[in-house]
Amino acid sequence: MTISEKQTDPTQAIYTYDKQHDTRIRVEGYAIYSRLIRGISEALHQRYGVEYKLYASSDPNNEYWELLREDLQNGSDEVELVARIFEDLELQTLHYDDDGDVPTYGVHYSIRNNVFAYPKWGVALVRVPFFRENGIYSEDFVFAIGDEEMKQFLGSVRERERQQNMKKVTVYTDARNGSDRHVESITRSVGREDVVLSAQIKQDIFRSLDQFFEADRSFYRDYDIPYKRGILLYGHPGNGKTTLVKSIAGSIPGPAAYWQITEYTNSESVREVFEAAKRLAPMVLIIEDIDSMPDEVRSFFLNTLDGATSKEGIFLIGTTNYPEKIDPGLMNRAGRFDRAYEIPLPDEALRLQYLRQRGFTVFAGEEGTIEAARLTDTFSLAQLGELYVSAALEWHQNGQTDIVKVIQSMRGELDKSHKHTWLAQPGKGRAGFY
Repeated sequence: MTISEKQTDPTQAIYTYDKQHDTRIRVEGYAIYSRLIRGISEALHQRYGVEYKLYASSDPNNEYWELLREDLQNGSDEVELVARIFEDLELQTLHYDDDGDVPTYGVHYSIRNNVFAYPKWGVALVRVPFFRENGIYSEDFVFAIGDEEMKQFLGSVRERERQQNMKKVTVYTDARNGSDRHVESITRSVGREDVVLSAQIKQDIFRSLDQFFEADRSFYRDYDIPYKRGILLYGHPGNGKTTLVKSIAGSIPGPAAYWQITEYTNSESVREVFEAAKRLAPMVLIIEDIDSMPDEVRSFFLNTLDGATSKEGIFLIGTTNYPEKIDPGLMNRAGRFDRAYEIPLPDEALRLQYLRQRGFTVFAGEEGTIEAARLTDTFSLAQLGELYVSAALEWHQNGQTDIVKVIQSMRGELDKSHKHTWLAQPGKGRAGFY
């Protein structure tokens, strides 16, 4: 190991590895690190005939690793395997895909322990295993021919990620060790016509979305309105908030992300989610059960919403079943949530609409469906869905359905749930040894 005595070039290294004279100063682990980096650089040079230089890769939101995984799974011809790093570590890995009707299994090259290159962009990605006493850890490295190639690659990643997320939902779940991210395909499309909701509320919400995603953004520019929106959906469980959100995600010309707040949500996960959302903008960010935000994080979350650019290009949708638990600060300042919409229990007309859409007339006919809508006051849409399932089961087993009897049975169980009186004759049941 030698020390440069005079630094005339700021890019000249202080420490340079010399395997013949590694005696003056020892830096723990640097020898193996240096050999690995040099070996990777030489493999890239031998393959493509140009020098690749190393870039830091410390941003936890580097989406190109996820795109690399997808390319390897799909067998893309844009990415090439350049070299394997350690002989006795894995070359390939397994993957399981349950997005389709039938789960599938596959085999592809492992991201870890291999050197991959995108020759078109002059960029290489490497996840290097490092050995410690308590296990094997990995470090990520990015190589590129030059700064311009690196910038162009990152720009292409952002655009590609945005296009790939058009018909998918990116789900962020806050866990003990940070925010977990995965992408879910929208396998069952929910059209706007499928949303059972007050016509006025439905029109207001979708009109705001359509204006937000206009290509020229003329509405916001002409009226000097900040290019960000926020709405809060509240109401009892089972009345269509989730269905509305699915319809929004599947019908907008832009990406949608879903953020699951948990007891592990903290300032770092808030920052991470909003940084990821900004890269996909314009987009929709859905925060379900926003009332569950931990108390110690609420101030930071509000400050993030107030940031000058934190929400630029983001249409924020929050949902809650308990509006009384919502921090008043969310609604009392412009730039946070602009409008709040109650999603109430469906009235008779909406219940009839839902039952018809669901196909209830198969079991009950038109008159029976109208009667079912009349008899199910106080039923949520979720409970109407359960009514459909119960009627379908009885129809399948008996060839006919007693709609009134099914409704009475469900209402009896619902009454027990509301009153917390599950036993038909409380106090007369016998338990234990007798």
